Amino acid sequence: MLGDRIVHEPPPWSLESLVAESLSGGETMLDMGTGGGEWLSSLCRPARVVATEGWAPNVPVAAARLRPLGVSVVRDEGAIDNVDQPSRAPRGRLALRDRAFDVVVNRHEAFVAAEVQRVLRPGGCFLTQQTESGSHEFHRVLGLEPPPRLEFGLDLARQQLSEAGLAVERAGTGPATTTFADIGALAWYLSNVPWAVPGFSVATHRAQLHALHGSSIAVSSTRFWLQARRPS
Repeated sequence: MLGDRIVHEPPPWSLESLVAESLSGGETMLDMGTGGGEWLSSLCRPARVVATEGWAPNVPVAAARLRPLGVSVVRDEGAIDNVDQPSRAPRGRLALRDRAFDVVVNRHEAFVAAEVQRVLRPGGCFLTQQTESGSHEFHRVLGLEPPPRLEFGLDLARQQLSEAGLAVERAGTGPATTTFADIGALAWYLSNVPWAVPGFSVATHRAQLHALHGSSIAVSSTRFWLQARRPS
């Protein structure tokens, strides 16, 4: 929507290429948290693909984009953040049958590891990309104290998947940067991504935005990816 006023520099790997590698020989795939279906529609896909989405307004958008491509869209309840799962009541069951998929892909979506394991066929592959740090960076850019909250990391992802019976085969971490051309672009982003800085508004944070006026704003984050497999 804002064109080149917001520029995303991706991490040093291609998730699309990793998906293509994981699909070698696979006939069925699940995309968890498909959003509006934009990313999934750009991928090479196997014959049978199902997508889930937990945010109600996105479901009809994804369905309109993906159903003409032969992709079924299922609304699910969505998992709570992985870092919060040990201390909160469980949520995140996938409304899908056991052992249904050769490959499950997940791009920046919370997941319940046991549910991923349940819907994978023996020998099936789970591939995810997540943001390890980033929300705190927006607070620091605005000169705000980051909230006292853990952020999801590769070690916790490994632990949760291992405890669910999945074997992590490979993984990686790397930087990603989003550059905002001006404070208007930053304010638009924070207004539309409310979990980045909860409670953000232009009126409340006018002084912090004004201090950034006159230059571009780069916000760095750390991403990670991993591939895990259900034993045959």
